[in-house]
Amino acid sequence: MRRSRLAYLPLVFPLLAFAEFLAFVSVAHAIGFGWATLLAAAFSVTGVLLLRREGIRGFRAFQEATRDGRPPAAGVTNSLIGLAGALLLALPGFITGVAGILLLLPPSRLLARRGIERLAARRLGGAATGDLFGPRRVRVHQSDPVTVVVVDEQRPTPPAGAIEGEIVR
Repeated sequence: MRRSRLAYLPLVFPLLAFAEFLAFVSVAHAIGFGWATLLAAAFSVTGVLLLRREGIRGFRAFQEATRDGRPPAAGVTNSLIGLAGALLLALPGFITGVAGILLLLPPSRLLARRGIERLAARRLGGAATGDLFGPRRVRVHQSDPVTVVVVDEQRPTPPAGAIEGEIVR
């Protein structure tokens, strides 16, 4: 019988604490104990301040999506990634701080959102994922004689001559 990944979670936290301790000692050795403590405190304070901002941003994105009749998950997922980044930044430590900063930067936030969408597509299936995240973006090579039109979220009706449908693997 296959063990759940959650069964390994109690092992992760002590390992993370040990890694954070080693990272703090390394940074303190490089720049000094006082500066390392000040830097860790600055990470935590910044994370706490960003938690509120990202939470409000996520709630507003959800409200706007439901008011406009759009799938809410794309904006909400982006905000949840920002919340996770702010939470990691608020936790004391340099490893979680750097991971939080990476999740707050737009390129890595986009990568994380795509990863969440792929995970949701694997777990929930294509139809439920389309309802959550909206229409999929399709890339067609220039050599193909087929033109693919994807309906935009802002324009719920397809352009004239476009055929609506679902792509099945």
